[in-house]
Amino acid sequence: MLKKRIHGSITGRWLVNSMGIVLAVLLVVDVLALVIFSNYYANAAEQNLTTKLESVISPLSRYQTASGLASEIESTVTEFDEKEKYELIAISTSGEVLLTSSGFEPSDWLDLGGYEKALDSSDGEYCETLTLSSGEKVMCYTVILSSNQSEYGALMLLTSIDLIDNQIFRIGVVLSISLLAIILLMLFAGLSFVRSIVVPVRQMCDISKKYAEGDFRERIDPKTSDEIGELAESINYMATELENSDKVKNEFISSVSHELRTPLTAIKGWSETALEMSDDPETIQKAMKVITGETERLSEMVEELLDFSRIEDGRFTLNRETCDILAELGEAVLIYGERAKSLGIKLEYFEPEMLPFVYGDRARLRQVFINIIDNAVKYTNSGGTVSVEAFEKNKEIVVLISDTGVGIAPQDLPKVKTKFYKANHTRRGSGIGLAVANEIVEMHGGNLTINSELGKGTTVRITLPITEQF
Repeated sequence: MLKKRIHGSITGRWLVNSMGIVLAVLLVVDVLALVIFSNYYANAAEQNLTTKLESVISPLSRYQTASGLASEIESTVTEFDEKEKYELIAISTSGEVLLTSSGFEPSDWLDLGGYEKALDSSDGEYCETLTLSSGEKVMCYTVILSSNQSEYGALMLLTSIDLIDNQIFRIGVVLSISLLAIILLMLFAGLSFVRSIVVPVRQMCDISKKYAEGDFRERIDPKTSDEIGELAESINYMATELENSDKVKNEFISSVSHELRTPLTAIKGWSETALEMSDDPETIQKAMKVITGETERLSEMVEELLDFSRIEDGRFTLNRETCDILAELGEAVLIYGERAKSLGIKLEYFEPEMLPFVYGDRARLRQVFINIIDNAVKYTNSGGTVSVEAFEKNKEIVVLISDTGVGIAPQDLPKVKTKFYKANHTRRGSGIGLAVANEIVEMHGGNLTINSELGKGTTVRITLPITEQF
């Protein structure tokens, strides 16, 4: 399981993919370097032997007699002055060793197969590497003598190449240590880089799980300003928005519960009163009036919730037709006229003589006007004024609904059209009516904007395009 986790992690994939390739490349480089150095030193040693033996053989070409040549070869071998580095050997035409520069008989430790191979070669030369019985490695270079007048058939020059092998070994050790240092450095740097990605990602995963469980308190510390830091900032922003959304949702549930409880309490209380006062027609009539009013209020709230649900699910539709916008606006004003009067609020309606028709849903447009006027009345104190006016401007119908109520704080103004949001929790309402109204206006191709000043009042501007069809 641990192996599977490592191979499936970013670190594991980096080790297998990146470091695996780097390691393979460095090993190939190491081997190639050793091969190149080995060939270089072998070629150098062979070239050195060739040059040295040619310098020995070159003076022999001036002797014309067999005795003179034999005498010169004997003198050259016995008096060879580089005995410490080389061994010069004179070989007979039958392949036997006649003379050595060291004076030792090499038959026990030297294989003279090189002489036969030199005879068979086209140029009469042959170079080979041998391992002596003592374990020493030597390089032998044999040259066939062109003159057949003497008993000497060839000269062989050999030298030890143990120093070359030792040098190559040392180079191999240095290369291996260097490559190992490079691998360790890359591993350390790579793991540090991978850790700078993996650690924040793991932290994000752990905190995201808490967010999924509804705990939005913790935040990610963006330690860098790169893409990982930007991702951390984005997750923190998401958490803040989710926390606010969750808070607004809870407030919405609490508000709706309160809004539902109030009419239900009134209905229950007046129902009990009507049952107890069944012989009092005046009380029963008053109870029925209250029950009917509260039932209508509940029905409006439920319909508002259903509309919002339809909007969220994409099932909200409009029944479009050519309609008179003034008729729908006038009816909404009429509905709230008595209510505003009973609350001590002055409701003014500046009705124009005529406006162009619009192509839209009568009921939904009336719902928008009712919702906005209801909010204006709701948030205006006794003695205040709510004014409604409509006019045509730039081929659009403009409806302005203004009040002298409590107004909206600047920090709440951008959010008032957001679902579930309530800027003022001291007044009744679910917090979704304005969101539904805004959606309806936008579905008609219009726009709903709000201007407000805290403590002075609010103006809602609704614009609807004048057109035959959408």
